[in-house]
Amino acid sequence: MKESRTARLTLLIDPQKKKLFEEICASKDLTPSQVVRRLIRQYVQENAGSRELPEWLKDND
Repeated sequence: MKESRTARLTLLIDPQKKKLFEEICASKDLTPSQVVRRLIRQYVQENAGSRELPEWLKDND
């Protein structure tokens, strides 16, 4: 099962870092949102501890 809903996450970042991040994402044909979602998924998987993760979160797609 995939995630079915989305929620907005707002963060503040230095404009120079944002520009560089966007450039690197574009060079890899990825959107910044795709990269952030992957980073969050990886972080949760690595730091969930004893929490039971749903099957869709265990997948690496």
